[in-house]
Amino acid sequence: MPPVIADPSLLRVLIVLAITQLIGWGTLSLPAVIGRAMAADLEMDLTAIFASTSVLYMSMGLCSPLLARPFVKHGGRRVMIAGTLLAAPGYALLAAAQGPLSYYAAWLLLGVAGSATLSTASYIVLNEVAGLRARSAIGALMLVTGLSSSIFWPLTAALSAQIGWRSTCLVYAGLLLLVSLPLFVFLLPRRVHDHLPATSAAAASVPMSAPARSTFYLLVGASGLNAFVAFGMGAVLVELLKAEGLSAAEAVGFGSMLGVIQISARAIDFLGGGRWDGITTAIVAGLALPAAMLLLMLSDGSHAAIAAFILIYGLGSGALAVARATMPLVFYDKAAFAKASAQIGLPLNLLSAVSAPILVELLTRYGSNAPLALSLVCSCAAVVILLLLRRRRPAQAVAAS
Repeated sequence: MPPVIADPSLLRVLIVLAITQLIGWGTLSLPAVIGRAMAADLEMDLTAIFASTSVLYMSMGLCSPLLARPFVKHGGRRVMIAGTLLAAPGYALLAAAQGPLSYYAAWLLLGVAGSATLSTASYIVLNEVAGLRARSAIGALMLVTGLSSSIFWPLTAALSAQIGWRSTCLVYAGLLLLVSLPLFVFLLPRRVHDHLPATSAAAASVPMSAPARSTFYLLVGASGLNAFVAFGMGAVLVELLKAEGLSAAEAVGFGSMLGVIQISARAIDFLGGGRWDGITTAIVAGLALPAAMLLLMLSDGSHAAIAAFILIYGLGSGALAVARATMPLVFYDKAAFAKASAQIGLPLNLLSAVSAPILVELLTRYGSNAPLALSLVCSCAAVVILLLLRRRRPAQAVAAS
């Protein structure tokens, strides 16, 4: 049994974060599934609906560095509670939206809340609790959270068909208040502590030397380019598959399988005991993305080619998600991780913010090959940057890998 699973206190934190991250990310996937229904009701075009992703990630990115100090001072639990209390009114405002102004205001509020509750926040909490085992703990968390689309895309489609998209938003607000909030309040530790054996504690007492600023920029570049592809493709995948010739039901079905495949890739990394560091994992996984894009671009839209694309892209993007979260652990020690992660969050979320509208615009104007080509270029550039980063790993990271 992996050590992070064998530790009862850490397992409890992992369960809490798994449930709340599934709800947090899954509920934000509304436009990916019911964007056309929202567009028709609000009298907005599809590109404008998907621009909500830009508002979401821009507000998350701008707030992320501002939360570095609260995370360090107050701990992850209090910040995540505050974020959840902001997210529920965000969904209520979305349910009441009557046009672009109120629609984007809702997503702005959801982005502010997301900066306090979503991925970076959960990684900071796990780093506080797990210490040197943070990479394995993050990998364990991502085994579950990668299923958010597989669970919530069909759920959103079913709920919207039965009660409409506005009532679906209210259901999701209730999930946050009745499930996520109590879990944070009652089951996350009030102030996290290290759970390290003596040898690990001794090792942790020796801080890493601060990396060069150029290393930070390379981390931002690699993480940002991969996030641009991952978040952009996640937002437009259903529409992309429709453009390849699938029916709406087939597109949702194929798209929902992506989460399961991503989980498989993360499971391989997790069960492997973290033998590779985040940089090496990112290089190997990053090579799968260009291959997947080329495969779909050169195919004739057959079901077999689309299935192969989902498989290859899912394996690569699944492993890359873990790598993006854990790459800072290669260069920053426990004390600096929260601050570095929060600072990386700004450019990473800004790049994620522009990905969906750019890919949607390319898709609607030029067809499916245009967003695939841009994703191909970004994926190749990210691999080049990762190769440069690999040369800069500190001595202890090289020895561990």
